[in-house]
Amino acid sequence: MASSAAISAAVACSSQLASGNYKKNRNSFVAGKCNGKRLIVKSMATSIPADRVPDMGKRQLMNLLLLGAISLPVGGMLLPYTYFFVPPGGGGSGGGIVAKDKLGRDVVAAQWLKTHGPGDRTLTQGLKGDPTYLVVENDKTLATYGINAVCTHLGCVVPWNAAENKFICPCHGSQYNNQGRVVRGPAPLSLALVHADVDDGKVVFVPWLETDFRTGEEPWWS
Repeated sequence: MASSAAISAAVACSSQLASGNYKKNRNSFVAGKCNGKRLIVKSMATSIPADRVPDMGKRQLMNLLLLGAISLPVGGMLLPYTYFFVPPGGGGSGGGIVAKDKLGRDVVAAQWLKTHGPGDRTLTQGLKGDPTYLVVENDKTLATYGINAVCTHLGCVVPWNAAENKFICPCHGSQYNNQGRVVRGPAPLSLALVHADVDDGKVVFVPWLETDFRTGEEPWWS
């Protein structure tokens, strides 16, 4: 029975405190009386000293450190995908690329001359993937220039006609001499040129930025 009385007294005290029968002193304690006895209840609310609150500068620094820690591994994972979508250069210097044959193999000058005779003009893959003629001179050497095969009229690929010693476009009949200079319309301009250099035995196409030796004019394609 004593236990039941104690429980009843505790419930009554709780009801009195809940109903407002208490006082809060300056030291953050709750004081009150219940059944003639003084009750002291310590407040759970506390304040953080001002010197322990991080200032804005420190928080910004921590944010930057966190961002850097996240960026490093993410960047490392994305780098291989960058190489996948951006193909590597084909070699050569000054913006040049190694010429490719019809099978996608690097053109080696010495081997090329063994299978291509004087006056030969055979298509290879050039700058920006454009079809480009590699020219063999009459003295069995490679010409120092290549000829872009894209017609300046409407963009057809112009074949070499060995019998006529000309490039003749099958689309609208435009004609170019054996160096790619326009000799008959409707094409308004000559075929573009590139430099054909030999670097480490391989043919390298490099952009032609100088005067067009066929016309004496500035290159329209640069």
